[in-house]
Order: sequence, then structure tokens, then C-alpha cells
Amino acid sequence: MNFWQILAQLATGAGYTILVTVACIATGLVTGLLVALLTRLRLRALDRLLATYTYVFRGVPVLVLLFLVYFGLPGLGLNVPPLVAMMLSLGLIAGAYLAEVFRGAFASVDPDEIMAAEAMGMSRRQILLAIELPQMLRFAVPGMLNEFTTVLKYSPFAYTVGLPEIMKQAMALAATTLRGLEIYLAIGVLYFGIYKLMLFLVRAIERRYAVPGFIRL
Repeated sequence: MNFWQILAQLATGAGYTILVTVACIATGLVTGLLVALLTRLRLRALDRLLATYTYVFRGVPVLVLLFLVYFGLPGLGLNVPPLVAMMLSLGLIAGAYLAEVFRGAFASVDPDEIMAAEAMGMSRRQILLAIELPQMLRFAVPGMLNEFTTVLKYSPFAYTVGLPEIMKQAMALAATTLRGLEIYLAIGVLYFGIYKLMLFLVRAIERRYAVPGFIRL
């Protein structure tokens, strides 16, 4: 078995890796956006609850939370499927980081535009949906990309709960062939390829919805 055969065999697990990454990114996006929108309500009790969520989930290691969900909850009678466990651990941690990205992006929206909309008689809901939210998502693209790549880098933890993604297949292949160097090098190539694909897609979205006159540093 040469390097290219190893690469081809490991690529069969790439589908699960992409599935885990996309599922956790989707969970993080929905959670982060929901938290960021709720903070716009300016309710003190709710703000404290949301601040606690972001503080705790940004500080808990992904693997620890994954084990708590997948191996701990069955002790309470809750059996969580592997993919759902990844979404409830890695996805919610990503959501805590994305909530801060979105909060900062909301702060980048020009307040004069909001004031002008209020002067025109637009409701708070109309201002949020037509002015603040579209611009916030544009400003948030660079931060979102950083968090997406972080999710991809943590996706190999899926092998610990039995998902047959790239890392799990690599460990099984290394145990039978004893060619660890070539196998783990092939893993690096595959993850880099997935990362470049993700980068290409996000950059295309960023160019499509870039804020006119906004220079990305």
C-alpha cells in the first residue's frame, strides 16, 4: 500500500468529518445568532443568563463537555447519539464564541443609520431585520471563518464517540499496517484540503455580500 492508496482509503471517512463539521457549525451559528439577538433586548436578568452561558462554554474544554454529554447523560437515562453529542458539545462551544463575534459586529453598525431609520418611523423590528442584521452578518464574516476553522480542527474528537470519520479510520489503519507516519501525514493532507474548500466557500460568500467601501484588514 503506497501513500496514495492510504490517502484514498482515509478519504472514505471525509464524508463523516464534513458532516460533523457542518452540523456543529450550524448549531454554533443558530445558537450564537440567537444569543446575540437576545442581548439586543437589554433585559438585565436575561443578559446575566446569556453572559453565564458564554463565560462557561468558552472555558470548558471540548473533550470534557463531549464526554459529559455522551458518557455522562446516559447515567441520567438520556442516551445521546454520537452526532448529537458533538453538536451539543462542540456546537454549543462554537456558539458561545460566535455570540461574541456577532455582538461585536452589531456594535460596528453605524448608529447614525439606526437613528435615521427611527426618524423615518421604522419599528424596532424593522430596523433590526432591514438594517442591523444584514450589516452585522457582513461584518462578522472574518470572525465566523476563524471559528469555522476551529470547529474543523476539533472535529477529530468525533472518533472518541464512535463516528467513523478520518481519525478513527486512521487509527484502525495504523494499527494494522504500522505505517503511522504516512497515515497521519495523509490525514494532514485531507484536513488541509477540507480547510481550503471551506475557505474558498466562505471567501466567495464574503465577496458576494461585502459591505461597499469596507476594507477588510
